Amino acid sequence: MDFGLSGRSALVMGASKGLGFAVAKELAAEGVKIAICARDEARLRGAAERLGATALVGDLRQPGAGRRLVEQAAATLGSVDILVVNTGGPATMPFESISADDWRGAFEGLFMSATDAIGAAIPGMRERNWGRILLVTSIAAKEPINNFTISNALRAGLHGLTKTLSRELAANGITVNALMPGYTMTERLAEAKLDLQKVAGMIPMGRIGQPEEFAALATFLASDRASYITGQAIACDGGALWSI
Repeated sequence: MDFGLSGRSALVMGASKGLGFAVAKELAAEGVKIAICARDEARLRGAAERLGATALVGDLRQPGAGRRLVEQAAATLGSVDILVVNTGGPATMPFESISADDWRGAFEGLFMSATDAIGAAIPGMRERNWGRILLVTSIAAKEPINNFTISNALRAGLHGLTKTLSRELAANGITVNALMPGYTMTERLAEAKLDLQKVAGMIPMGRIGQPEEFAALATFLASDRASYITGQAIACDGGALWSI
């Protein structure tokens, strides 16, 4: 199947490892010019070398970082046709253990970085009358997970942003969708210190997902084939969500 992506340009945030790296790799295989960003410069440059991508060092927790990264990517690649907003997950803890500074830092890194990056990417997409904005959230945005308090709260807000933007930008050929990864075999999952065998037993498919499976969904939604899909929050979770 020709996804019609050859020659397009993409910025994939948080792509030195995990889901972001998998998405960047899948897009690159479709002929997309790629820029990736992350905080850890050594890891980032290693990932960029493996992908044949442009490496942009940036800390999304810093005010304005999202906008600066989009501007740098556009200057290097010529445009940002596809923007994949992907940020590291905040610390997991119950509500009473979260400080005001924890909330502010997470809001800057999870939410404001997204609005900054999207705001910087929209003008060029409008000019070209084509664009794809993908926000990587979590199934926790739809069904809260114990101790994922910050993620539960802020990622749900990104779904509201997704729906609002999709309506504002649809006439310009720009789609906006949220992708909800379920339990996927990444370092983030390992850091959560969960009993992976027990987790797999709660998933109807009986196993934990692979990053490549999530990346396949993201690549389809970035394609011409998905031009009539917008404003959606789509799970890649092996059937883990119970809600309709």
